[in-house]
Amino acid sequence: MDITDKVFEAANQRAAAARKTFPAAVEVRYDRRVARIVIVLVSGLELAFSPKQVQGLEHAHPAELADAEITPSGLGIHFPQLDADLYLPALLEGFLGSKRWMASEIGKMGGKISTEAKAKAARENGKLGGRPRKTKELKAA
Repeated sequence: MDITDKVFEAANQRAAAARKTFPAAVEVRYDRRVARIVIVLVSGLELAFSPKQVQGLEHAHPAELADAEITPSGLGIHFPQLDADLYLPALLEGFLGSKRWMASEIGKMGGKISTEAKAKAARENGKLGGRPRKTKELKAA
């Protein structure tokens, strides 16, 4: 794909609009003490989150997170050892990952939750055969 002056100018305009609507990052660090990535925005807001909750960083080791860099626009964070990038507006929009990835994570959490409806469904499935019931052994007195 050839980049024309028109395409280049349009990209610059989109970047300028993004910088106006979202505060840029001025500092990024990995805090080993609390195992959190900390991003400080020009507005003074600090974002701190576990890398395990971020798509692309969930299996990273602390040493791989220590040399994070802010991109020139201030809207991105780059992790050179992982060749991973975070775009701050999208990060917050999808809550630390793409919407698809977050949906899968939420589904995993939902599968772990025990509710009365799940218990009832399990009982109904048990009536169809299911796992054999455990029998209590009588203790000799």
